[in-house]
Amino acid sequence: MDYVSALVPPVVMAAFFIGLIVTIVKSQGGDKKAKEDAAVDAAIARAESARQSGGAQPGASA
Repeated sequence: MDYVSALVPPVVMAAFFIGLIVTIVKSQGGDKKAKEDAAVDAAIARAESARQSGGAQPGASA
């Protein structure tokens, strides 16, 4: 019976891992995709505007 107790934890972890992967794959695309894309686009736009309005470019000599 030692082999059963040795195999149970890896089997349980594998089942949870498969469930996690399935959940991640199912949550990609669909109606959530547009919302996620808009959030990423907004974050990139904020970073770009902050970089451009920051004044001196990094690495430029003063």
